[in-house]
Amino acid sequence: MDRYVCQICGYVYDPDQGDPDNGIAPGTPFEKLPDDWTCPVCGASKSEFEKE
Repeated sequence: MDRYVCQICGYVYDPDQGDPDNGIAPGTPFEKLPDDWTCPVCGASKSEFEKE
């Protein structure tokens, strides 16, 4: 699965890790994140992320 990088702050969404602090289970691909998911570091929307 592809990792995605926030173009605002550099946070990397790694699907192997998920985002458990925000209810996203490990193994969740970026494409399956809810539309209202935001970067846990800076709050940027999914549209601010690019494939690593």
